[in-house]
Amino acid sequence: MTETSPLAVVVATDDRGVARVTMARPDLHNAFDDKLIVELTRIFRGLDADPAVRVVVLAAEGKSFSAGADLNWMRRMAGYSRDENLTDAGALGAMVRALNDLSKPTLALVQGAAYGGGVGLVAACDIAIATPRAKFALTEVKLGIIPAVISPYVINAIGLRWARRLFVTAEAIDADRAAEIGLIHEVVAAEDLEAAGERLVKLLLANGPEAMAAAKDLAFAVAGRPVDDALVADTAARIADRRASAEGREGLGAFLEKRPPSWRD
Repeated sequence: MTETSPLAVVVATDDRGVARVTMARPDLHNAFDDKLIVELTRIFRGLDADPAVRVVVLAAEGKSFSAGADLNWMRRMAGYSRDENLTDAGALGAMVRALNDLSKPTLALVQGAAYGGGVGLVAACDIAIATPRAKFALTEVKLGIIPAVISPYVINAIGLRWARRLFVTAEAIDADRAAEIGLIHEVVAAEDLEAAGERLVKLLLANGPEAMAAAKDLAFAVAGRPVDDALVADTAARIADRRASAEGREGLGAFLEKRPPSWRD
């Protein structure tokens, strides 16, 4: 199934349950405005709620992955009151959070530059791979503003120390440095990006869909918490729930019986 948004987002889901969300505004470097933000939020939430979707791939057309804010949107923004800016920023925050909180595994294929909010999209995905052409920059301070709503996801990806540097310098980094600091996971040749993405998709499709959702929730729940009695009890309860679930029983049974589990059929 393929859905083309009037706001230049193409959503295609194949018969395996792999949904590909493609930003298709190459002439504008896939920059987003308030309307596109609402549309992407709707798409991400819809994919999250669709039981047929097992993996979400985020990609883009053209030379750039996403240049962040659209210039016309920025011109409108300049005349907003504080309350209007608060509403506007809240919508952007909701969009990035919808991507970050997707219960399905998410994979960003970064073929070109990601600036500003585009870096937020990359950081909000579970897995990100890029070509050597990709560059990354948090350029907000050049405009006298800050990368506020995307900051939790960027800091989670690269850590506080690198965030402090990149937030204040607004410098661009290449794909190799982005991999070094954790913003992306690997760098592949441009001609190999799709094949590398497909390799990862196949790894994801081999796993229990409910288990992957539970594993994502586990990562969020455990990160930053002290290892105390409450955490030990929480993690024990989580694995007990999965073992007792229908999917858990099917997976363990398939392993012991040396057959593929049902979700691989």
